Amino acid sequence: MDFTFILLIFLSYLIGCFSSAYFIGKVFKKMDIRSYGSGNAGATNAVRVMGKKLGILTFLLDFTKGVIAVLIGYRIMGVSGGLIAAFFVVIGHDWPVFLGFRGGKGIATTIGCYAVLNFPVALVSVIIGITVGLTSKFVSLGSIVFLSIVPGISLIMVENLDKDFLILTVLLAIIGIYKHKANIKRLINGNENKIGR
Repeated sequence: MDFTFILLIFLSYLIGCFSSAYFIGKVFKKMDIRSYGSGNAGATNAVRVMGKKLGILTFLLDFTKGVIAVLIGYRIMGVSGGLIAAFFVVIGHDWPVFLGFRGGKGIATTIGCYAVLNFPVALVSVIIGITVGLTSKFVSLGSIVFLSIVPGISLIMVENLDKDFLILTVLLAIIGIYKHKANIKRLINGNENKIGR
């Protein structure tokens, strides 16, 4: 297997392993965020547990991880490198080796990846996801919708769509929805946390 390919996977995964929510919780609140709220090391739980300012900071750092990883991927292996980096940075965020594989759900990092890979698709998908989240008052539902519609939005908006990009969007949707399985159960049972609760 090509060394460059292995190096890119390793770098992307390591970037993803930097848990912004965990780091911010330890630095600013002297706490492990995974022991509070939903137990998730992500931006939504960071907002609920640590407040809006630190929650937004968490989102921005997680978003930036995706941007940096994809840019490095482009630099090392071109477009295919960007796609590879996007997949493994999200894997690193969701299952960070340094935190016992207990990470976040990857939404902010996924958005960061798509912002570089195809900004128009990312923008439209995020707007729809936010609209659903605000209308329903469920952040999780907005996130699930965002993940689910990216492949379809890509097919509609992009001429001569790269097959590998489409495969990536499907894989990230599957991973992200899987990470939301507990939220989906709560949505079905009618006891999911609403925005502001």
